[in-house]
Amino acid sequence: MQNVDLRVANLDCEHDAARLRRGLERVPGVEILQVFPSAAKVRIALDEARTSRAELESHLAASGFPVSNERERPQSLPPWKNPKVLASVASGLLLLAGWAISWTGVSSAVSTGIYFVSVVVGGFYFGREAVQELVYERRIGIELLMSVAAVVAFALGQAAEAAMLVFLYSISEALEGYTEEKTRAAIKALMDLTPKRATVRRNGQEVEIPVEDIQAGDVFLVKPGQSVATDGEVITGRSSVNQAPVTGESVPVEKEPGDAVFAGSINGEGALDVRATKTFAENTVSRIIQMVEEAQEKKGKSQRFIERFGTWYSPAVLLGGVLIAVLLPLVLGGEWLTWVTRATVFIVAAAPCALVISIPITLVASLGTGARNGVLIKGGVHVEELAKVKVVALDKTGTITRGEPEVTDVLPGRGGSGATHSMSDMLAVAAGIERRSQHPLAMAVVRYAEAQSITPDEVDDFRSLTGAGASARWNGSAVYVGKPDFFQKELRLGLDAVKEDIQRLQSEGKTVILIGDEKGVWALMAIRDNVRPNARDAVQALHAAGIQKVVMLTGDNELTAQAIAREIGIDEVYSDLKPEDKVSKIRELAKRYGHVAMVGDGVNDAPALAEATIGVAMGAAGTDVALETADVALMADDLEKLVYALRLAQRNQSIVNQNLVLSALVIGVLVIGAVAGAFSLPIAVIGHEVSELLVIANGLRMLRA
Repeated sequence: MQNVDLRVANLDCEHDAARLRRGLERVPGVEILQVFPSAAKVRIALDEARTSRAELESHLAASGFPVSNERERPQSLPPWKNPKVLASVASGLLLLAGWAISWTGVSSAVSTGIYFVSVVVGGFYFGREAVQELVYERRIGIELLMSVAAVVAFALGQAAEAAMLVFLYSISEALEGYTEEKTRAAIKALMDLTPKRATVRRNGQEVEIPVEDIQAGDVFLVKPGQSVATDGEVITGRSSVNQAPVTGESVPVEKEPGDAVFAGSINGEGALDVRATKTFAENTVSRIIQMVEEAQEKKGKSQRFIERFGTWYSPAVLLGGVLIAVLLPLVLGGEWLTWVTRATVFIVAAAPCALVISIPITLVASLGTGARNGVLIKGGVHVEELAKVKVVALDKTGTITRGEPEVTDVLPGRGGSGATHSMSDMLAVAAGIERRSQHPLAMAVVRYAEAQSITPDEVDDFRSLTGAGASARWNGSAVYVGKPDFFQKELRLGLDAVKEDIQRLQSEGKTVILIGDEKGVWALMAIRDNVRPNARDAVQALHAAGIQKVVMLTGDNELTAQAIAREIGIDEVYSDLKPEDKVSKIRELAKRYGHVAMVGDGVNDAPALAEATIGVAMGAAGTDVALETADVALMADDLEKLVYALRLAQRNQSIVNQNLVLSALVIGVLVIGAVAGAFSLPIAVIGHEVSELLVIANGLRMLRA
């Protein structure tokens, strides 16, 4: 079995998805894995020994779902070719003709006949959906409510009203595909970021090929002004690259040999030769598109509630209509025909179209807009939870700071065998140990040694001391590089001789690490990881966005942590934390405040990200682990993107609430008016359709950045 993703046309809603499933279930060797209505895509497992891909595509085309190119999202048919639009227009013209004839004095049978044709033509598609849903899915949906109302109205002699109901409802059905296409605009913009063809160097020649044919290891040319075809590493050339289409960063980034570039970023003034590190299907843009499409199918709690509500609400409306028609004439008296008419109006008035569509239309637009602006949210439930966040916990290194620490001071220590070694020897040993570590502080030591032209010494038996430092054997003896607390508590060394230097350096916001053995401290190194330029503005913006507390969690010492916290306006600081301590603090913050967002790099902070209500990975572009582990991935190393994500989620929730209130209010007013006999069928239909259009228009506002 081979897993295959196919983009298909005419897949705009759950009805289409159900029809697609029924069609594929009859094809041998096909197992449906998932249908994505919002993405117009189906994922299947295909046994080509039983059905070839060509045969499968032919079957889909015959079923009304022709397959399109993977790079191109299916476009809705133009109105003059769309059967639903044509049926709706024909229904409207017949309605107008019937109304005109009714005023000419011609027999009413003629106008009634025209109205009948109008009902049949306009109601064909949604009537068919109603029957299929009832027969195959065992569900009573909105389409069945409208179909029943139209049939009953016509049977009661209200042929014109029935035709008007069908015509207006068929318009909303016909517009559904165009609404879905509008919500897909943000993803289509992502698809258009990468070029369709690229110039690749092969066998000493430059060959232009489709970007889908680029293999990892190929070298491709990126000319000034061109988009990067796929993720890669610059091997020759220097240029500024605009990464805004992928990460949302507004300032171009300088690239030189050895630097990574992302698919979809735009080259500036210089030509670059880039070695592809990923194929087109695996690059950053493709992964973002895939994740957003899957996220659009992951429904939030409110959407799932509305859908569950709809499964019993529509049958209840139909039952309510029957009871109004049958029981109320017996209880309250009055003409049977009057109550049947009111029951028909009630069914139309109570139909929950606007209520059902209010959440998904807004959510899909929000997810696409976020991705287009460098914020990847993994599903509707995470959008809802993000809007409720009251506390933001920030890791220090790489989040508040740049994550590129530098050694600022090197001071001699006292004791141990350090007195017999020069400072160069000590730095060589420290670099030899730290080059085996991936910690940012370790990398700073290695870079400092290189800058001083000091070659790292060879060491043996390297061990990482979680949350404390590292150790190794050098010339047969154990040597340690780590925090002062480790030397004091684990090695039981007195630090009185260097205590003053440690406190002074830490008060300056620097991290101090010691080099030594079990006999004493050889040297002190102070490392400073500079705060991001916009960190203070971002913290202020978080408070302005309604965040009660901005907290810093760090493994660094108290003095350094407090110095940085004062610099950028952090509310609470928790220092000297090991990875498991961060998890405990997140749990504690959640008990005190409720919803907590944890922001880290998505790798070292994975346990804390998982514990938080919302885990946010910053600088996730091109980082597979961060993209996979976080609930929200900020593609750029920019804290202000976190503020954008929070405001996007809050705006999404605000619009959803507006739509829910509007929908419920309109339904309530129409139902009361229907039962009281104050509203006729045309008024109920118009109120119903206008509310649906308002909800759609309001939800589509989320497409604005």
